[in-house]
Amino acid sequence: MSDMTVSTPRRDGFVTTLLRQPLAPWLYLAPALVALFVWIYAPLGYALWLSFHEWNMLPFAPIRNVGTLNYERLIELPEMSQALRNTALYLVGLLPLTVALPVAAAILTQDLAPRWRNLYRGLIFVPLIIAPVAAAAVWRWLLDPGFGLINMAIQGLGFAPVRFLQSPDLAIWTIIWITGWKLIGFSTLIVSASLANINPALIEAARMDGATEWQVTRRIRLPLLSPVIFLLVLLTMLLGAQWSFTYIHVLTQGGPLGSSNNIYYLLWQFGFGSLAAGWASAAGILLFAGFGAVAVSLLWLMNRVTFHDN
Repeated sequence: MSDMTVSTPRRDGFVTTLLRQPLAPWLYLAPALVALFVWIYAPLGYALWLSFHEWNMLPFAPIRNVGTLNYERLIELPEMSQALRNTALYLVGLLPLTVALPVAAAILTQDLAPRWRNLYRGLIFVPLIIAPVAAAAVWRWLLDPGFGLINMAIQGLGFAPVRFLQSPDLAIWTIIWITGWKLIGFSTLIVSASLANINPALIEAARMDGATEWQVTRRIRLPLLSPVIFLLVLLTMLLGAQWSFTYIHVLTQGGPLGSSNNIYYLLWQFGFGSLAAGWASAAGILLFAGFGAVAVSLLWLMNRVTFHDN
């Protein structure tokens, strides 16, 4: 009898714990899930719904259902195809500045004395902490064809001034350079941190076996850096064109002749320039689907080819 009285509370305690256990993790996750729904998934669902409607964003204006007409018009729009081509150019042009150059800089300076290494890292990180609008204003002054310091130096060498921001052939590459200059420090610090986590015993063992610095870099450092290299590629592909938005808006407004425009700036022009909420939403959904496919492909490739020291 006493055994039964002892076991009953234990059984009740176990049942109570079992009933509470599945709910506890969700209570901890609830604030984050609510924030994700309110700020991410609900706007995304509303944008999807709005992409099938026509609305000029005025509070009392009617919202008219147009089916897939917004998508059909976007696909046929010359500005859309030009913006997509420019977006691809932005991404390809940024990869050397946000991936290749930071990897090379981090590897070449890894063996510096700590004092000089910290100094160089501090200097290369400075552009990132400058406000984008302020940086754009400074670059506009530097690149001015009349009195900019860069063009004054070019004229001092005997050449004609270069219209970096006014030429249809140079404007997009100028924006790419400014965007990459802003992000080099961030990428370099990420690669440097990953280099610091490589087991030094691997490098010492390779050197004792007679490996040259290039062999150490090619056989040890670069394979172990492959996860962070793919991470930088993923960030550049997903966010590279978006990072250039401020510089396009301040320096060129997508010109001249749309040569520096990209999909993000075109989306902003649809939504806030012409107040075509349906077109802007349709462009945003196409953008979400396209870059979502790119992200899935890169993550799949990352899981197959990256090397981990474990």
